Amino acid sequence: MTEDLVNVERIDVSTNPAGGCIEIWTLNRPNRLNALNRATHKELIQACDKAESDDSVRVIVITGAQSDPGDERPKPKAFAAGADISEFSGQGSDDVRPFFENNAWEKVWNLTKPTIAMIDGYALGGGTELALSCDIRMASEDSNFGQPEINLGLIPGGGGTQRLTNLVGYGISMEMILTGEMVPATRALEIGLVNSVYPSTKLREEVISLASRIAQKSPYTVKVAKRAIRSSLDLPLTQGILAERSEFVALFDTEDSSIGVEAFLSKKKPKWKGR
Repeated sequence: MTEDLVNVERIDVSTNPAGGCIEIWTLNRPNRLNALNRATHKELIQACDKAESDDSVRVIVITGAQSDPGDERPKPKAFAAGADISEFSGQGSDDVRPFFENNAWEKVWNLTKPTIAMIDGYALGGGTELALSCDIRMASEDSNFGQPEINLGLIPGGGGTQRLTNLVGYGISMEMILTGEMVPATRALEIGLVNSVYPSTKLREEVISLASRIAQKSPYTVKVAKRAIRSSLDLPLTQGILAERSEFVALFDTEDSSIGVEAFLSKKKPKWKGR
């Protein structure tokens, strides 16, 4: 029996409506530094489909498995050290195009539920791109980021040239992609590539704490908020303001907006309905 390449863990949290959970997806190829091969992409896509249709899933955390420190030759820590380059050998454009047109980076990016990348170790190439596909990135002090595709005569193909530039700006994106050099966690925090940096021993605790706080909000309103924020990446400012206004006004017809307002006025904790 083959081992899953993406392990799914569910953590129950206190939510309204009741029964909500956080899902933690762990890339499970530690001996290959969790390199993203085709099979891993397939399992990530399947996990996305299941989570999207499961109302109990409120927040998704993506991380990488670590090798056993007791191994004779333990591997370095990694979130995902890029694509599995062995699958590129002998490939032409017609061979790789179908895969890159149906990949996990876009599937994660298009999830309507909030996503957090929990990065402890190397996040390189496709690994950085997977982190960029998430809404929030939280890293350990031991993490390193990079888009080293230039060293293979390639460029990022999982959204790196676009999402990295949107996140850190034109000049820094150019520097990272054209040199292929790694960026340590402290620098990643400075340039806005990650939201926060913690010691490795504290990272999971801090990620789950943040995910739990998000999970306790109205799941419907969280979805609308994510959609509105995402529109800022595609729309000019004036159109984005109009889109936000439309989303805001429409929320006044939902049960949760009434519940939230009344709970605030009566100084009680809101009991969301999720609609």
